[in-house]
Amino acid sequence: MRPELEATLLHCRNLPSPPGVALQIIELAQDPNASLADAARVVAMDPALSARILRMANSPLYATHRRATTLAQAMSTLGVNATLSLALGFSLMQGLRGRGSAIELQEQLWKRSVLAAVIARLLAQHAGTGRSDIALLGGLLQDIGKLALLHALSDGYARLHAQAIGNDALLALERAAYGDDHASIGAWLARRWNLPAVLVEAIACSEAPAPVDDPLARCVQVSGPIADLWLAGDEPDDHLIEQAQTWLATCPADPPPTLDVLLPEIAAALPDINAIFDIHIDSPTHLQAIGEHARELLILRNLRQIQEMAQARDDTLALQARMRELTEQSRRDPLTGVYNRLHMQAQLEQAFNDAGQDRPLSLAMIDLDDFKQINDRHGHLLGDQVLHQFAQSLHRNLRDSDLVARYGGEEFLVLLPDTDETAAQQALERLLQTITRLPMAVVDGQPLHVSFSAGIATHNGKAGAFPDLRALIEAADNALYRAKHLGRQRICQHTP
Repeated sequence: MRPELEATLLHCRNLPSPPGVALQIIELAQDPNASLADAARVVAMDPALSARILRMANSPLYATHRRATTLAQAMSTLGVNATLSLALGFSLMQGLRGRGSAIELQEQLWKRSVLAAVIARLLAQHAGTGRSDIALLGGLLQDIGKLALLHALSDGYARLHAQAIGNDALLALERAAYGDDHASIGAWLARRWNLPAVLVEAIACSEAPAPVDDPLARCVQVSGPIADLWLAGDEPDDHLIEQAQTWLATCPADPPPTLDVLLPEIAAALPDINAIFDIHIDSPTHLQAIGEHARELLILRNLRQIQEMAQARDDTLALQARMRELTEQSRRDPLTGVYNRLHMQAQLEQAFNDAGQDRPLSLAMIDLDDFKQINDRHGHLLGDQVLHQFAQSLHRNLRDSDLVARYGGEEFLVLLPDTDETAAQQALERLLQTITRLPMAVVDGQPLHVSFSAGIATHNGKAGAFPDLRALIEAADNALYRAKHLGRQRICQHTP
């Protein structure tokens, strides 16, 4: 709160302090040893307050088989806590009512306060908090900040209130003008009045943007949007209905009541509440229609949520598929489509470790014969086509467990797990026969055939184990060099 506003509130002559009866009730409310006799002594000092307590005890809110005809009987029906809560609410709100020039706005705020009190009490009963009377008082007092601002600033606050379209807009205007909203200002005032901490907390949290933890404070928090919906009349905006339903879903009851259940309960309580609080709050004429409309909107919202969840699931699956695709692409050589050297290095390390000291692992290094002549004679575009077709032919004619990678230029690596020298030699010979028969491209209507040279090295083979992966790769490379030196289009084994 801005210092200038605090100073205005502190020195405002129109802003009442709690009447003497209220001060004594506050003191009793904080005394855990307060008795019914103590409460009766204080309440009896105010005849109007006594009459309200008697009327409340005989209302359907506290219906019993025995009608209370005296204050003592009424207070016995209500109990100490309920009596003190109701008496405090009546005393404080009566002091803030009926002053200043903006009488119409005062009545509007008073109606919202009383309606919110009824709703908060009903929600607390649904939630089984055991503190429904405290909830009623919290609902009744949650807007004392508005009343305080109206008393202190009169027409200035009335004009600000008139500018606001909805409660959220009002909060924003209050924060811009005063540095705080009416909930914080109401909590400040409640602390100055020495109200019980549970009420200060309920008032402070009444406009919190997210559900608060304390069940009683949450019942008060939820009561405001439902009161706004009720006061909107017979044709409330869909936004008000959806906002009320959203907040109602956070009610601590299990399960939370729905609007079509709660609205008739409010309507049933209103006649007695109007009499007790000396006010007239109408029930919307088309109350049932509002409940049905709320139910339709709830169904539509649930359908929207289902659709959004399904869309989110589809988006997630698509994103996961795209991530897998990108991951796979990062492992592939963009020209040939087989694995790149970086990925093959990781696979070689894993396979070498898995082979240990007893499982054979063969590695073949393959070089496309006379590839430079193809580039020189037919151009690099055709050379790229030959490289791609050659790599894919290698891949198609090997086992699923074998891996092919482009090592660089026209050189390729083939990893053959669990394969000894003999099996590796046979596999590469079959591969060479297949490759030489397959045309890699067509030039001027004529098929273009190629061949390759290969060197094979086997870990845990007849010559024993290699000390490390690097030695295995160098052995395969040396065997390839020998194959090329001997005339190409052949396969050579590494020999120690």
